[in-house]
Amino acid sequence: MSTVEFHPWNCRRTDVERPDEWRIDLDPMPECGFETVRRVAHVAQGVLAELGATGWPKTSGGSGLHIYVRIEPRWSFGQVRRAALAFAREVERRAPTSATTTWWRKDREPGKVFVDYNQNSRDHTIAAAYSVRGVSRATVSTPVTWDEIDDVVPEDCTVSTVGERFANVGDLHRGIDDAVFSLDELVGWADRDEREGEQPPDDR
Repeated sequence: MSTVEFHPWNCRRTDVERPDEWRIDLDPMPECGFETVRRVAHVAQGVLAELGATGWPKTSGGSGLHIYVRIEPRWSFGQVRRAALAFAREVERRAPTSATTTWWRKDREPGKVFVDYNQNSRDHTIAAAYSVRGVSRATVSTPVTWDEIDDVVPEDCTVSTVGERFANVGDLHRGIDDAVFSLDELVGWADRDEREGEQPPDDR
């Protein structure tokens, strides 16, 4: 099938209905520069720290960033998505000029980052860490440290460069299974938002 990219689910075969990975997708709109993506990533990092969650960032291989969080496999896809929306709304509150949770693309401001909570829906997937992307430059979705966020140039992470990088720094996501997070507090945030009039996510 000429497959280049690898897009795994965010669950494992032991229970394919209970995700064990929460994915934060920072997706820039057409007029949004990478500096804004960096700014929103740091806001997300701050919220994760307050929650006591460890986020594992990586380039998307495109123009955005992904952050993975290992979670307990206790919740359904719908519950994880609901918690992810509560997190995204908090990021938007703290960075209202840079981040958005507006669902319809046509309604989003072109200079903002969409915090795409919907990537946690069942059957939705994003490029795996170290997956090559199907573009002419052959970029790679590359794990980075938080300290690298302000300097990384995603276009420079390619099949020609990432091998040497891996040899030098190793697998920066290797500790993800040792940092398992409970979504209980985020579920509480979702309950609060809905009590205050925020609409729950519809089933897309």
